Amino acid sequence: MSKPSYVISCPIDTYSGYGARSRDVAKAIINTDKYDVKILPQRWGDTPGGFLQDHENWKFLNKYIIQKLDSQPDIFSQITIPSEFQKVGKFNIGITAGIESTGCQAEWIDGLNRMDLNFVSSQHSKKVFQDIKFEKRDKRTNQPVGVIKLEKPIEVLFEGVDLNTYFHKDNNDVELDLSSIKESFCYLFVGHWMNGDLGHDRKNVGILIKNFFTAFKGKNISPALILKASTGRNSYLSRDTLLKKIKRIKHEFPHNAKLPNVYILNGNLSDSQMNDLYNHPKVKAMVSFTKGEGYGRPLAEFCLSKKPIICSGWSGPLDFLNPSHTVLIGGELENVHPSAANQWLLKETKWFKINDKTSISALKEVYTKYKPYSVKGKKQGQYIKSNFTFEHMQDFIDKKLDEVLPDFPKEVDLSLPILESPKL
Repeated sequence: MSKPSYVISCPIDTYSGYGARSRDVAKAIINTDKYDVKILPQRWGDTPGGFLQDHENWKFLNKYIIQKLDSQPDIFSQITIPSEFQKVGKFNIGITAGIESTGCQAEWIDGLNRMDLNFVSSQHSKKVFQDIKFEKRDKRTNQPVGVIKLEKPIEVLFEGVDLNTYFHKDNNDVELDLSSIKESFCYLFVGHWMNGDLGHDRKNVGILIKNFFTAFKGKNISPALILKASTGRNSYLSRDTLLKKIKRIKHEFPHNAKLPNVYILNGNLSDSQMNDLYNHPKVKAMVSFTKGEGYGRPLAEFCLSKKPIICSGWSGPLDFLNPSHTVLIGGELENVHPSAANQWLLKETKWFKINDKTSISALKEVYTKYKPYSVKGKKQGQYIKSNFTFEHMQDFIDKKLDEVLPDFPKEVDLSLPILESPKL
């Protein structure tokens, strides 16, 4: 019996968050063994490609890749921002991380409404898309003629962690060499340092560094901060840009101030190396003062190291960070700053501003009272294993597709002879 054809259009081969999401979704759908899956690769901004070739465990996806569509598929999934969603298949599914602020363009809602079903990564994204409304105007008269709002089904498909890739390792099993870092206690940040003035880049790396300096300035013995970061591409130019940004933050302190060390890891690391980084004995906790996340994938991955997490108490990470097992920093909403705004992050919308005093206190306390927080980290690791794994995600999408997909007619190939049953 032939299987329904399923084409997934996505940035499958890119070094990006959407690339990782694409690979997980494709693998989950392939694993159901219910569909004839093909993958139509797309680019993702300026992020580099070549991921599949560089990662042996993902090369199997190459056999599913096609370069163009020859016919209408039964099911068509597109993994991208909603404004790019297209109605191509007989049944169409839009998959997006969603939104990091409190609003989006009307074109995003139009895109969601072109699909038969939409998946987003978090409850935050789902709520933003469900709540937002736009006035619809006649193009000729400019008079109000209705409202643009979400009219199609939307579900949360969380980004489950693969336990075969991310897991707790004993110190002796970690192979990643961080011998050039002299400190034995390091905070870790993972993410891009994006556009925006100090305090206004989306990952809020500038304020993380400034508050880290404030927390431990003048100390003879202090922790370090490791930034697994780039400006979008891992290159010498990217590294130099980051170093210049750190230098500008240092200039906000007195010239003779003794400040703790900040280290940059700017090259590509394999999944195995990232797991080693999370589990390295020098890495004691992960920290993110993010202004907004559609999900926050590195935070979920880090949980499996069973170490403490300090994070902004807003948006996507709240789905999987249990407040009893992590340190969630309070704050308030503020408008997206013009220096960070773009066609996707609108300056009329809001995102999170952490409380500086609380975040500085959290950095100090996790360092000086590490043992009770390490217990919380172990509990958070178990919480992820029990609720937010790749297997949990795969089970959810499998059951949801069974629930919503129609019966597709079985087409007869008329080029083949029709065999009649023999007469008895």
